[in-house]
Amino acid sequence: MITLVNSRRYSMINTIENSRTEFKVKLVNDLEETVIGFLNSKDGGIIYLGVNDSGKIVGLSNNLDLLQRKIKDRIISNIEPSVLGLFDLEVLEEDTKKYLKITIARGLEKPYHLKGMGMTPDSCFIRVGTSNERMDDHLINKMFRERTRNSLKNIISPNQKLTFSDLKIYYKEKGFDVGDNFETQLGFFTPDGKYNYLAYLLADENTISVKVAKYTGDDVDELMENYEFGYCSLIKATYRVLEKFRVENKIYAKITYPERKEQPMYDYNAVREVIINALVHNDWSTEYPPKFEFFSDRLEVSSFGGIQSEFTEEEFLEGYSAPKNPELMRVFRDLELVEHLGTGIRKILKKYDKSIYHFFPHFIRVSIKYNQNEFEYDNIPNKKEINYSNLELTSVQEGIIGLILDRPNITQEEMANLLGVTSRTIRNHIKYLINNDYIERIGADKNGKWIVIKKESKKY
Repeated sequence: MITLVNSRRYSMINTIENSRTEFKVKLVNDLEETVIGFLNSKDGGIIYLGVNDSGKIVGLSNNLDLLQRKIKDRIISNIEPSVLGLFDLEVLEEDTKKYLKITIARGLEKPYHLKGMGMTPDSCFIRVGTSNERMDDHLINKMFRERTRNSLKNIISPNQKLTFSDLKIYYKEKGFDVGDNFETQLGFFTPDGKYNYLAYLLADENTISVKVAKYTGDDVDELMENYEFGYCSLIKATYRVLEKFRVENKIYAKITYPERKEQPMYDYNAVREVIINALVHNDWSTEYPPKFEFFSDRLEVSSFGGIQSEFTEEEFLEGYSAPKNPELMRVFRDLELVEHLGTGIRKILKKYDKSIYHFFPHFIRVSIKYNQNEFEYDNIPNKKEINYSNLELTSVQEGIIGLILDRPNITQEEMANLLGVTSRTIRNHIKYLINNDYIERIGADKNGKWIVIKKESKKY
């Protein structure tokens, strides 16, 4: 490793600076960038401290014990994910000159980055030749997907102060016993006991933005409305997105004696499966949520991640696939949002042709044309428009009345799911609405229906 060259006054390192070797005369401010560059590279690397650019050993005059502690502290404290066990420090000496060898292994949880700055080009570096280059977004995302493609449970949640009140309520409503080990049973922890990204997605609060966009035309040039349903448990966001697509599904109708013909804009049950599939199978490691969009002539749902490499497009469309997020799939299945793996695709293709699917390297898009309006548009005879400004109702109570007008036989459990509240909350509001003559129950609990009562004192 060390060679004497023509003089006893100095020695040279028997290598040159390259993709695996870096020389530094002293401890510098950008040490972390070099370490990150090696961690993100294919082979790791070595940093020699006390060696100049020519490979001459100039030595270090510092207290080397103190210097080693300082370097170790900087590497551990300033780089994410954890680098423990991925580097080693060694003091070497030649001709009374002491220098430091820092060996960095190839990281297993790429991309490594400067702590507190997130995975951005300003904080992610990779070794290219003799320099440390900033990584672009594409490479950062590629590394992150490769690191986390097997399971959300291996990604550490960006927030470790999580609560799961909403999720526990959903589980209780399905008859599950929510005990002290609820979070452990659902796999909410990394091997070292930290909340993982699965927990983050299902927590009461997060930074995941789930939007539904509505455009005036058949492209994205003019946005009409943009609805935000995120920043909450993914389960609650799912119910809200489903409800939005149910409400947007207009009914085309034509009344011809003695019957009435109706046709919806789209098959809601098939679209429901599209939405659920997009949410369950989205590559959440990209940090991009699915896209839900309404255009003038169609609806589109896009999920990120593409088809898993081990399956073909044909196999995917036949319902053969493996869940990208098995832990998330388990929760959706517990809450009866999905049935069995693969059945969703088959349900969709019973109503629509395979041509609705468009495959790209990094995402899948489902595009469904609206049914042709061959009828006169009608809001359905029993549909009442309510001027809520004349009524002293809460938003939940308004939602209950709106659901009853659309679906008189709706259950209280369905109301709770669609409005994102508990069954107990629905029962309390139902009681208020009945006692104040807003609504009435007709018939038995099982086969009866709800009606909205029209009173002179309340203008509907």
